[in-house]
Amino acid sequence: MTFTTSSGRSPTKSPLNSTLTSWSPLVEGRCFPHAPSLDIDLSQSRGFFPARVMRTFLREETANKSLQIQAIGLSLYEPVEGTSAEQIGQEVIRTQWLGPDAGKMLVGKRNLIVDEVDDTRKTLGYALSELKKDVEAELATRPESEREALRAATKFAIFVVHNKKKAKLAELPADTPYYSGEDVDDLWLDYPWEAIDIEEHDRLSVKDKAVASQ
Repeated sequence: MTFTTSSGRSPTKSPLNSTLTSWSPLVEGRCFPHAPSLDIDLSQSRGFFPARVMRTFLREETANKSLQIQAIGLSLYEPVEGTSAEQIGQEVIRTQWLGPDAGKMLVGKRNLIVDEVDDTRKTLGYALSELKKDVEAELATRPESEREALRAATKFAIFVVHNKKKAKLAELPADTPYYSGEDVDDLWLDYPWEAIDIEEHDRLSVKDKAVASQ
C-alpha cells in the first residue's frame, strides 16, 4: 500500500517492495507463458528500484536465472540539454536507448517493460512503439523465410507499480499484457529514490499514514 494526503502520496520502500514481491511470481503466468527473458527498465530519472526488485524475485522464483536488465531513458516533464521550454510536457525526448543493435537484443525475446507509474501513458506508449520499430528494423535484415516465426516469438508485456486512474493520451495494443501493482488516484507520487531528504520523506509518509487511517 501507499499513503495518501490531499496533495500527494509518499510511498516508502517497504510497501513498494511488497507490491513488487507479490506480483513477480504472477508475471510468469500472466504476462508470458514462461519467465521474461529481458527486463527493460523505463527510466525517467527515477532510478531502477522497481525493475531491480522485480528481477531479483523473478530470478529466484522462475527458471530464468540469467535475466538481465536493460535501461531506456525518456523525459517528458524534465528539462533536457538541447531542448526548448516548449517541448517540456509535449514531446517525449530520448535520453538513453538500447544502442544501435537494439533490435538484435529484442528479437525472439519475452521483453518485460517495467515502470514506476503510468500517468498519461505518453512515455509508455512511445517506449513500446519505438521498441517495436527496432524489432521490425532488425527483422528486415533477416531472411524472409524466418521473419514471421521471429516476429511471433518476440513478445512485449508491461508492468507498472502504480497506474493513475485518469484519461490516457496513448492506447496500448490489445495483445500487449498490461498489469499494475496498484491503481491510484491522480495525485503526485513522491518516491523515496527521488527524495533529496529521505528523513523528511519518511516523516511525510508517517503523516500520510496517520491521515489515511482517520
